Amino acid sequence: MISIVLIGTGNIATHFFDTFLQYDMLNVLQVVGRRNESLHYFSQKTETCLLSDTLKKADVYIIAVSDDAIPEVSSKLKHVTGLVVHTSGSVSINALNTCKNYGVFYPLQTFTKGKKVDFRPIPICIEAENEDNLKTLSFLAETISDKVYQISTEQRSHLHLAAVFVNNFTNYMYTIGNEICDDHKVPFEILEPLIKETSAKILTLKPKEAQTGPARRNDVATMQRHLEQLKTKDKKQIYKLLSESIQKKYGKKL
Repeated sequence: MISIVLIGTGNIATHFFDTFLQYDMLNVLQVVGRRNESLHYFSQKTETCLLSDTLKKADVYIIAVSDDAIPEVSSKLKHVTGLVVHTSGSVSINALNTCKNYGVFYPLQTFTKGKKVDFRPIPICIEAENEDNLKTLSFLAETISDKVYQISTEQRSHLHLAAVFVNNFTNYMYTIGNEICDDHKVPFEILEPLIKETSAKILTLKPKEAQTGPARRNDVATMQRHLEQLKTKDKKQIYKLLSESIQKKYGKKL
């Protein structure tokens, strides 16, 4: 059994907490927060405390807070003998090197508070400064996920960058599409089959091979018409930049 102290009360911390409770071999001894009001949800199921209080002795201390808060939190854990890990995609493992044992436990997924997720298909990227700690993280990761990867800090930083493109930027494109539909009283749900097919297609094709659209086929007239339809400078710039980038990738020019 692995004993865990979970530090954080946000999206990732909440999803980890709910998932850990499903497994008998994982024991969440304590959830640590910075405000009493943020601990109410967790206090109904385990012991809670503030970061300034005394932390329980555990095998693993999981820092699930914002990237900017990791240094402050880790500075409070210099004395613990357990394995201290953060869950960030972009912060180096060395941000925890003042701790005796340290590593990274990064779940590659988008999390929204209140929306339950199944961790079994979620990739978890692990890293540790020695083999014993890596084995501990492997056991913890494999308990909740079927996809565990040993990824270095450098690899993880590039993976996080790629994730921003395929997730955050893509979602912003959905936002723009939703706004265009709303502006012209067209149900956004009409686009849902297209969104699903686009996502499904890259499971069997490389994204470069799956590319379609007016920029890919050099349909200048359609692209010009789209630019005229867009009413804001920002949307015009985004459309033009993406179209030009696609044209460059496929050897054509606007």
